[in-house]
Parts: sequence; structure tokens; C-alpha cells
Amino acid sequence: MRITKGVIAAAGKGTRFLPATKAVPKELLPVVDKPIIQYIVEEFVAAGIKDIAIVTAGDASIVAKHFQTNPDLEAHLQASGKTRLLREIRSITSMARITFLRQRGPYGNGTPCLVAKKFIGRQPFVYAFGDDLVLAPSSFTKQMCAAYRQQPGIYLGAQRVPTREAHKYGILEIGKDKRTNEVAGIVEKPARVHGQTALANIGRFILPPEIFPILSKKRLGAGSELWLVDAIQALIRSGHRAFYKKIERGEWYTTGDPINYLAAVRAYALARPDLQHRAKHIFK
Repeated sequence: MRITKGVIAAAGKGTRFLPATKAVPKELLPVVDKPIIQYIVEEFVAAGIKDIAIVTAGDASIVAKHFQTNPDLEAHLQASGKTRLLREIRSITSMARITFLRQRGPYGNGTPCLVAKKFIGRQPFVYAFGDDLVLAPSSFTKQMCAAYRQQPGIYLGAQRVPTREAHKYGILEIGKDKRTNEVAGIVEKPARVHGQTALANIGRFILPPEIFPILSKKRLGAGSELWLVDAIQALIRSGHRAFYKKIERGEWYTTGDPINYLAAVRAYALARPDLQHRAKHIFK
């Protein structure tokens, strides 16, 4: 089945960025000259996904304004002869059909997924964390959808991380047949991992609609939160096949804390042909 819908979880409180996020959602913080969430929307659109739900923790109007027309700004750019910028901001409003949903329910990264149940209906969909970026020549969502077409199933985005950092992430347990990229399970923030690197789950998923009944049971996990990985584990135990997809010629950047956010800004600046020459003198 072709995947046509996507969900972006943008329901975090952004407490690590206070006071900057007191009035501005973390997902609107700029990475160079675009807000974080626009990169994810563009990644979805490049994969042919134009029906997108963005799930927010509170008033969605601030995020929604970014994707709506701004007549005053457009008139100013028109009068100033800044036609390139005018085309760019107009393209933001037309690139996707975006629905905004408000998160209700227990805290946790599974709740935004559950909130989108009616929006998704009975079809597989892409789910993304709103603070995870993938810098690659080709949309990572497009890469995942291509893998899904070849072998349908649950898909988890993946990237290798140093063992010393494995305790920060969900670490994938690989199935016996290494040729299939099949996932046997997920260990959330393990205390100990063998080897030099571990395969971490990043904030991109292809999920079946069967995830919703499991999340609806609201069986809370660690920290009394509703965890998406717990629901995925339940699907795997019930016989659903799950696979991991590594990024092709790219890198995952989490923007969930100031240091990693700055690393993402650096990477995106240095990847820009119009900025890299000047940026490399700043980021030494």
C-alpha cells in the first residue's frame, strides 16, 4: 500500500531551551534560516506525502502561522523587489495540506501518534519526532518508503552511535538473519551494550494502523509515560515484522538540547553551498 499520510509529534515542552521556548515552540527554532519543523515537512513532501498532521501540546496557532499566508509580509517583499524570498515564503503555504491536532492524554511520545488515529484511518503512515532532523541528499522519508515498498512491515529509522552514548537511545536488537534488516526488539536506554557501536532508533517510523488499539489501552511505561516503542514491541510479539532502515549518505541530528541543536546548525550551515565558505571560519 502506498503511504500518503504523515504525522509529526511537536508536543514537547522544550524545557531544555527555556527561556527561549517560553513563547516560541521548540520546533520553530531556526536551523540556519528555516525552523526545525519545516525541514521535516519538506522531507515528507519530497517522499510524496502531502497530507500531514502536526500534533502540538497546546495552542497550535503559532506553528500554524508559519505555514499560513502573510499578506503584509508578501506585499512588503513584492514592493521591495525581493522576488526570490517572496516565492520562497509562498511555497511554504502550498507545499502540503497540514492539519493541526492538540495532544490530549498522558505524557509520552506515543500520545501524539494516538491523537492522530482519526486523521490516519486504516492505512500505514510515517511518524516523525519534531526535533529529529536527517541531513541527506535524498529525503530519508523517501528512502524509508522505498524500503517499505520492497518489503512491507514496520520500519524504524536507524543510525549507529558510539557505545558510550547508547544509554541515551532506544537500541535495536537485530534478528538472526542479518540479510533482512529485521528487528527482533528494542531496548530503551540500555545500561550496558557490547561492541564499539550500537544501532540506535532515530525519530522516523513507518507504522501500521494496528498500533492504535495498542496505544489506546494506555499501558504506561517508564516514568508513567505512553511509550511508542512499547507499542511497537507488542506488535512484534504478536507477529508483525519490523525492519530497520539506515540513512543513505546522510546523518541524523537531534535538536532536543542546546548542544545537539548547535551541532545541527553547524552541519546544515556547512552543507549549504552559499554559506559553507563563510561558515567554516565560524565553526572551527
